[in-house]
Amino acid sequence: MNSVQDNERRRGLRARLASTAAALLTAVSVGGCVGLPDGASAVDGFQLDRYLGTWYEIARLDHSFERGLSNVTANYSMRDDGGVHVINRGYNEPKDKWSEATGKAYFVGDADVGQLKVSFFGPFYGGYNIIALDKQDYQYSLVAGPNRKYLWILSRSPQLDPGVLAKLIEKARGLDFPVDELIYVDQQATAAPAS
Repeated sequence: MNSVQDNERRRGLRARLASTAAALLTAVSVGGCVGLPDGASAVDGFQLDRYLGTWYEIARLDHSFERGLSNVTANYSMRDDGGVHVINRGYNEPKDKWSEATGKAYFVGDADVGQLKVSFFGPFYGGYNIIALDKQDYQYSLVAGPNRKYLWILSRSPQLDPGVLAKLIEKARGLDFPVDELIYVDQQATAAPAS
């Protein structure tokens, strides 16, 4: 095959891949990905300023964008436009490297309800729904995506009291999340990534 045919083939393949990706992203964005799972509700009385800062991921349901990561944290800070700057970071031990994703989040409705939409991919948003929260000290939270495929248990410290963890798991079980599939995140000390 000559170089002209090869270039044409590559352009055609790129165009098909771009078209397929655009169709999938459109379907996802139109599909109401910022909602709540049926039966779940976001916490009220939410105070964003108390939620900002670093959270450790204690447990999660499996999904491709965090697969194999340990020492996972999420850091939230204010953006100039009133939204939230999001940095998710985790360590990939087999590759001996840190992975980081940066995004932005905005309230879906009232600022005192823990329901936000978050984006790591341009104009496409997913639900970030705080369905349980330590409202007294803001030391733990239970976060759901738009459906039962996404669930995170977060804590201000690398370990969470077993009784609190059990309570959060039971809440999720009562909302029909597949809690038997939770992955418990290794939060053992690892060298911090270079800044």
